[in-house]
Order: sequence, then structure tokens, then C-alpha cells
Amino acid sequence: MIAALFVSSLMAVSTVAIHMVGLVFLTEVMRKRSPKLRPHTSPLRQMIFILLVVLGLFLIHAVEIWAYAGVYMLLGAFEDFETALYFSTSTFTTLGYGDVIIDNKWRLVGAIEGFNGFLLIGWSTAFLVSVIARLRSTETDWLDHLGEDD
Repeated sequence: MIAALFVSSLMAVSTVAIHMVGLVFLTEVMRKRSPKLRPHTSPLRQMIFILLVVLGLFLIHAVEIWAYAGVYMLLGAFEDFETALYFSTSTFTTLGYGDVIIDNKWRLVGAIEGFNGFLLIGWSTAFLVSVIARLRSTETDWLDHLGEDD
């Protein structure tokens, strides 16, 4: 149990760090690209901007899920990487089909991955809502100032 708690703690800290760095990077990319994309000028540009943000979030989660799958392989919890990745994805998203079961020795790692994934997905949701809210407020500001130059 101590080994499972150690691995779980290490992975929780690592994935939170990955997530934080990923969100900071994504924020910087948005900040630098926003003037060129000008998402506030049209609905199509907004959709493209939001799509890029969602894909960035998806990539961050993919890195975290793959990291857990890699740890499962290092622990010898699964025979092949596809099974480890399937289990990790199912667990991280808290879907948990139950058709692939981890050895009792490491099941605590799986349980904590589920909680960790739930928390990180919630963090991403809050981030996305804040990006959309900011985009909408920028759009409103831009529309409010449209006729001022006349």
C-alpha cells in the first residue's frame, strides 16, 4: 500500500504540474495569437479560437493520461501499452468501464487517478468557461466602440 500511495502522490503532483504548465503555455499562445486571429471580429473566428483552445486542453489531458499509462507499464500492471492506455483513459475520465481491472497491488493508483482526472477536467472546464467569458466581454467591448471613430 505504501508503494501505491507513493506512486499515486507522485503522479498527482506531476499531472497537476503538467496541467499548470500546459495552461500557462496555452494562455501565452492565446495572448500572442489573439491579435492575429482577432476572434472578437466574427463568429467564425470565435469558433476557430475556441476550437484551438479545446484542442489545446485535449492535448494537455492526453499527456497526463499517457503519463499514467506509462507508469502502469513501468509498474508491470498491464501486459501491453494499449491496455494500459485504455485503462488510464477510462479511469482518468472517471468512466471506469470495469472490463480491464488493475492488480490489487496497484488499484489505489487507479482510484487516485480517477480523482485526479476528475479534478483536472474540472480545472480545464473552468479555464474554458473563463476564456469564453473573456472572449464574449472583449466582443461586447469591441462592438460598443465600433461607431466611435465616425
